[in-house]
Amino acid sequence: MSASDDVELCEVVITAPDPDWLREFTRELVSDRLASNVHNFAPVQSTYRWADEVHDRTEGRAALHTRRSLIPAIVERAAHAHPYDVPSISARPIHDGSPPYLAWIRDQTASR
Repeated sequence: MSASDDVELCEVVITAPDPDWLREFTRELVSDRLASNVHNFAPVQSTYRWADEVHDRTEGRAALHTRRSLIPAIVERAAHAHPYDVPSISARPIHDGSPPYLAWIRDQTASR
């Protein structure tokens, strides 16, 4: 696997108000091969501006490893299921890492 192949891999971060809902949602993404794995963190404290007010909220946060080509499917699924009107979903490229681990991410995710 060349370094340029690794650019296709990324970490997607999703937050949600209910950590249990987020664990189940991300488990389904792994089951459906949209992600190789997920690390769920809860609680996390979020501060954000919404409807012209600053809010502080305890949420769950998930970081999952996948292919960039699968991000649209993850975003689409969240758009239908996520409890927020505007779900927090963002991606960061995986530039490098353990070659066997990077190959495992690729092997565990669907090619699209």
